[in-house]
Amino acid sequence: MVAVHHRTVEVDGLTVFYREAGPADAPVLLLLHGYPTSSHMFRHLIPALAGPYRVIAPDHIGFGRSSAPSVEEFPYTFDALAEVTRRMLAVIDVDRYAIYVQDYGAPVGWRLALADPDAVVAVVSQNGNAYEEGFVPEFWAPIWAYGADPSAEHEARLRPALGREAVEWQYTHGVADFSLVDPDAWEHDLTLLARPGVDRAQLALFGDYATNRALYPAVHEWLRSRGVPVLAVWGRNDEIFAPAGAEAFRRDAPDAEILLLDGGHFLLETHLDDVAQAILAFRERVCGEYALPG
Repeated sequence: MVAVHHRTVEVDGLTVFYREAGPADAPVLLLLHGYPTSSHMFRHLIPALAGPYRVIAPDHIGFGRSSAPSVEEFPYTFDALAEVTRRMLAVIDVDRYAIYVQDYGAPVGWRLALADPDAVVAVVSQNGNAYEEGFVPEFWAPIWAYGADPSAEHEARLRPALGREAVEWQYTHGVADFSLVDPDAWEHDLTLLARPGVDRAQLALFGDYATNRALYPAVHEWLRSRGVPVLAVWGRNDEIFAPAGAEAFRRDAPDAEILLLDGGHFLLETHLDDVAQAILAFRERVCGEYALPG
């Protein structure tokens, strides 16, 4: 049995909850979750990777068990989420790490890399987008519209994304066998989404998402200039981020490893073993070449 610790740290008056496992002197893998979930999405992956890695999985502000201040008290932007994460890592004395990014975790991870290009030594992207090709137009159209004009009409088109049907869909679309997906996962997310004020926080992040597209050229330059190793392991049936987004990493990281699996957006629910094995094999290949600690 792997001991998984459930910890909190204070950052500028905010409480950041995180899960941690593995030896203190092992190379750090920072797991960055997406919408609408939290570090809960990594509940099975953490024990599978702990040992070869020191695994750290925080909840973003407004998600999971971290603080969820109102939109009047906290600026819900991806810049702000990344800054809290950066300061959290400083508090726990982590300054060099690999990142596993999924969905919202990707723009947070890219900002960490751009703020300190030497800190991020490897990238695992699991349906974590960095390219225009990754966007599925039908899914993203209402988000782009709301970002350009946060009118009541455009907000009304997005509000269903906060509800049960949409949250369940994120877990089940593209999945061949629904019985593999633990329904507790979406029930957990829905309970936390229902907290007072969280709807406004999530709408603010929807509105801010266009800033991530604007960041992509800088991310591509970071990949090219730093030559960090990249593993893109993707649910190829994802109707949010298409597999073309995984393949596109090879433009700026020519040696990127691309693994497309027969799953959807939350690939860990159905392909945990495949993902864990790919990450561990990736670590073995890049550890010596990129002088990762451990």
